[in-house]
Amino acid sequence: MPKERLSYSRYVVQCAVTLGGCMSETFTSLRSELTHFWRIGWPLLVAQSAQMGTGVVDTIMAARFGDKDLAAIAIGFNIWLPLYLVVLGVMFASSAIIAQDFGAGRIHRIRDHLPQALWVSVFLSLIVAPLCYFSHLGLGWLGIDGQTAEKSSEYIKMVAFGFPALGIFMALRYHCQGVGITSPFAVAAVVGFIANIPLNYMFIFGFGDIPAMGAQGCGIATAISMWLSAIVITVYVLQKKSLKQYMPPWSPVAPNANTIKEILVLGSPVGATMFLETAVFAGIALLVSSLGDTAIGAHQIAFNVWDMFYIPMLAIGSAMATRMGHALGAQNQQGVFMALKAGMLCSGIISLTTMAVLLTLPITIVGIYSESPDITLLAARLLSLAALFVIIDAVQIVGSFSMRAYKKTRFPFIASMVAYWLIALPLGYYLGIVRADNLFDGAAGFWVGIIVGVTVASVMIAVRLVLLLKQPIPKDLYAD
Repeated sequence: MPKERLSYSRYVVQCAVTLGGCMSETFTSLRSELTHFWRIGWPLLVAQSAQMGTGVVDTIMAARFGDKDLAAIAIGFNIWLPLYLVVLGVMFASSAIIAQDFGAGRIHRIRDHLPQALWVSVFLSLIVAPLCYFSHLGLGWLGIDGQTAEKSSEYIKMVAFGFPALGIFMALRYHCQGVGITSPFAVAAVVGFIANIPLNYMFIFGFGDIPAMGAQGCGIATAISMWLSAIVITVYVLQKKSLKQYMPPWSPVAPNANTIKEILVLGSPVGATMFLETAVFAGIALLVSSLGDTAIGAHQIAFNVWDMFYIPMLAIGSAMATRMGHALGAQNQQGVFMALKAGMLCSGIISLTTMAVLLTLPITIVGIYSESPDITLLAARLLSLAALFVIIDAVQIVGSFSMRAYKKTRFPFIASMVAYWLIALPLGYYLGIVRADNLFDGAAGFWVGIIVGVTVASVMIAVRLVLLLKQPIPKDLYAD
């Protein structure tokens, strides 16, 4: 064999060996990352699924009680959920801050952070609880059926009493999540979910001396569950040995302006982003409600099923952001990429599975919620649109959480404002109210607007994230 051909053959073999070694090393690194990712992610998945299940149980029980109560809860839920997500988004800043401190080994800063996060949670509760309680005052402007509006008002007022507990729950949840310990959140969420079932039954349908209260009873059960979850996570955190080194001394601590400012500067755009995203759905739900109880009932079922995708995706995004935060704090660029790959892989599996289920079993899914022929027919149509939506939304969720791990929170806020409020809502209104001549096309038109909006948001965030990942990790990462 000529020397040239022999040399070339050896070169090819060496390249193949090198490539194989690189692929093997990459696979090993990804498998290791998935192990750490799963350790953080599975309790979040359980917890988020339990919280999602609470909404599913509320919807199913309300539907069995009456169509007007289902419509009332659908309207009320879309009013208080954006407020809930403001608290969740602002307090998420604690997770991003603590994750980087954990990666950098700054344990003292982790301890000092919790009291300030609790101060922020108290401040938020004093604002959000009254807003929730009095939010029903705007229902009269929407042209909603009088009895439905009254039931929705009673539901919202009751839920408002649970909001003071919400801030405490979120502060403790994200403190633990930042250091990669997510079991307290899971335990508290599961206990709240389990308790919500008998509470719903007692207060919605009546039990013993407790009268049947329908939508109002559902609100009471939700508020009690919020307080119960806050109590459980507090007790669990105080007793968990692995968290003791990250907990501050048990003594009063005055507010620290710098730490509180850091939480608010980083968290406010996240809270505003979640508010904008959810408020679009809330606004659309309120507009759909003007098409009648059948339209809002079908829309709520489709939205509730979408929650079954969105809530687990929040768990994936949160776990990914925590792992990326640890790597960023440790100045580990390869770790950042591995965490992102793990998040993309998991989100891809969930979104494709969800799409397949929605496209193949729409009637079966809707049948769990309602036996009304009209609602079933419309909800099945909306689920086919939701199947497309979940694939596109997965890109937006992964990209947003990745940027938040970098403490870059302003751009996702801007992308959401443009995509949802300047595109999705106006387009949905045009297709659903102006152009549509029946309630079926009207409800579907709003979902088409949402799909276009989330597509724009996904493209904007994906492009920005690619540019961010090409840059070296800064020595000190601060909020935008």
